[in-house]
Amino acid sequence: MIDLTIWELHTGDSPLVATAIHDGHAVRPEVAALLALPEPERLREEDPFTRRWTSVADTRLIGLRSRFEIDLNRPRDKAIYLEPKDAWGLHVWREKPPEAIIARSLQQYDAFYDTAKQLFTALEQKFGRFVVFDLHSYNHRREGPAGPLANPQENPEVNIGTGSLNRDQWGHIVDRFMADLRDFNYLGRHLDVRENVKFQGGNFSRWAHANFPQSACVLAIEFKKFFMDEWTGEPFPTHLEAIQQALASTVPGVLKALQLSK
Repeated sequence: MIDLTIWELHTGDSPLVATAIHDGHAVRPEVAALLALPEPERLREEDPFTRRWTSVADTRLIGLRSRFEIDLNRPRDKAIYLEPKDAWGLHVWREKPPEAIIARSLQQYDAFYDTAKQLFTALEQKFGRFVVFDLHSYNHRREGPAGPLANPQENPEVNIGTGSLNRDQWGHIVDRFMADLRDFNYLGRHLDVRENVKFQGGNFSRWAHANFPQSACVLAIEFKKFFMDEWTGEPFPTHLEAIQQALASTVPGVLKALQLSK
C-alpha cells in the first residue's frame, strides 16, 4: 500500500491559517527510483524551514512531500515537472514516469485540494471570513555559492503576492500586514517588504480566491533565502527565529483588520 497522505493538518480556533505547502522533501520510493535530480538540488528548490513559521497560526496546513513529486502550488496539469522547462531547466527524471505513477501523484494532489476545500468551508461557516499566510521562500544565489547575489531591487527580502486577490475587498488587510512586517525591529533594522515584485502568488492562492471569493484573503508570502545557505541547506538560526517573531507580530493587526472587513 502506497501512502498517499502528503500533508499534515492542525486545526485551531481562529480565522487565521498558515500553510507551508512546499516545505516537504520526502518522495515515495517509486518516484525516488526514477529521479535523476540529486537530493541537494531538490532541496535547493524546495522551501525548507517554512513549516516552522506556520506556528504563528493555530490552524496549519503543511506539505510533507517534495514539489518534485507533486507541486501543490501549480495547476493540476502542470503539477508534475515532466520537462526541464517546467523545473528551472533541471533534468528531473531518468525516464518519464509511467502513467500509473503520474496518476497516483495526481491522486495526492486532488486529495490535498479536497482537504483544503473542507478546511476553508469550515472556516467560512464558522467565521465568515479568514486569512491565509501562504508561506514560501525563494533563491537569490542562482549563479552559484560564490556567485553574486540577485539584484535586491528586483528581489525583496519579503515578496507579498496578491495577484489573484481582490484589493478592493482585502487591500486593508494586505496594507496592515505589510506595514506591521516592515515596522518590526528585525535584528536592529527593518525588512524590505514589497508587493508583487518577484511573484504574484501561485495556484493555491488563485484557487482559494476563485472558490472562496467572499471569504478567503490569501497572502502569498515569499521570503528570500537570506535566512539560510541555499547551496548547502544550512539554516541561520538567528534569522529563522527573527522571521518567526516578525510574522507573529503581524497577527494582531491582521485579525483586527479582518474584523473590519465588509
